[in-house]
Amino acid sequence: MKKEELLRELVDTVGKRGQAGQDLQNVVSVAMLSEGWDAKNVTHIMGLRAFTSQLLCEQVIGRGLRRVAYDKDADGLYLPEFVNVFGVPLSVALQSGGDGPPPPPPKPSTQIEALSERNVYEIKWPNILRIDSIVRPQLVVEWSRVSVLKIDPASVALHADIAPALGGAADWSQVVTIDLEKLPEEFRLQRLVFKAAQRAFELLKEQFRGQREYLLYQLVRLVEEFLASKKIDIPSLFHQDPLRKRILYSLHIDLITQHLMRFVIEQNTHKLEPVFDGERPIGSTRDMRTWYTTRITEPTRRCQISHIVVDSGWEKYAANVVEAHTKVAAWVKNDHLGFQHPVLVEWLQAQVHPGLFGSLHLRQNAGAGN
Repeated sequence: MKKEELLRELVDTVGKRGQAGQDLQNVVSVAMLSEGWDAKNVTHIMGLRAFTSQLLCEQVIGRGLRRVAYDKDADGLYLPEFVNVFGVPLSVALQSGGDGPPPPPPKPSTQIEALSERNVYEIKWPNILRIDSIVRPQLVVEWSRVSVLKIDPASVALHADIAPALGGAADWSQVVTIDLEKLPEEFRLQRLVFKAAQRAFELLKEQFRGQREYLLYQLVRLVEEFLASKKIDIPSLFHQDPLRKRILYSLHIDLITQHLMRFVIEQNTHKLEPVFDGERPIGSTRDMRTWYTTRITEPTRRCQISHIVVDSGWEKYAANVVEAHTKVAAWVKNDHLGFQHPVLVEWLQAQVHPGLFGSLHLRQNAGAGN
C-alpha cells in the first residue's frame, strides 16, 4: 500500500484483531481536545491533518505530558518519561538533552478485558445513584388499645313482612316476607369493606395531608384487619355463620366505622428508597472497558475479567482461594467496574455497634470495597 492508504487503513481498523490497526487502542481527533478528555498512558502522538495554529500544536503535544509512573531514582527524583511526536510542527526553543543515555523502553503492560467466552461467570449488580429518604403520612392503629365492639343479634331483624296499605290499614292477604339471608350478593365481604372505608374516607379526606388515593388504600387495609380481628364480639353461636355475620356487619356498618376511627391516628413514617440509574439500572462485568496496567497481575479462570491486579499478598491469597474453591460459581475484584454502593451514615450508625463506630471514618457515597 501507499503510505496514505496504509495510514488510513490503520485508523479505520483501530483495535480490530487480525487487521492493520490491531495494535492501536485509541485515535483522538483534535476536535475532542476542548472536551477535557484525558489519558495518562499516551506514548505516541501523530498528526493526521494540517495544523492552522501553534496553539493547536501545543494542545496536541500536551496530551503526552501526563505522568504515568512515579518511580524514583537513587537521588529520590522521578524518572523521566518520554513521548514520541510525529507530524506536529511545534516551533519552540527546546534545550538540547546532551549526550545522555536514550530513554528506557516503557514497562510492559497487561491488557485487562472482559472475555465474552466467559459469560457464564458474569456478575450483575444494581446501579444505585442515591438513596432518598421519603417521609409519608400514614394511618396507624395501635390494636392493643382497641376496645371490643359488641353487636347483639337480638336487636337486629333478619326477616321482615311487608304488606300494602289500603285506606290506612294493611292488607294482610298480600303480605310479602323479606329474608335478608337470601340476598348474599348484597353482603359480600369485599363490598362491606369498601362501604366502611368510603364512610371513613368522608371523615378524613379534609384533614389527611397525603394523597387521597393513598388514604383510601390505607382505610381499606385497616377495615379488613379490623373485621378479621377478634375485636368484634357477637354473643350468639347461631350468628357465627359467615353469611349471618356479614349481614350483621352490613346493618351496623356505621357503628363499626365510628368505633374503628376512634383509634386511628395519623403519623409520619420514614422510608428509604433507592434511586436507580435510568440509563443503566443494572451493571455487569461484561460492560467493563478494556484497560492496561504495568502493575503485577495474575490470570484468572473463574472470572469474566481476564486478569486480577494484585495489590497485596492478601489479595493474591484470596484470589487463589476463590479460584480453587468448589463452591465458588464466579468471582470478580471490584476494579474499574464502576460498582459503588451509597451508604447513609444514619443507617450505618444504627447497624454498627456504638463502641466500634467511633473508630470509623466515613464519607458520603462511599464505594464498595474489593
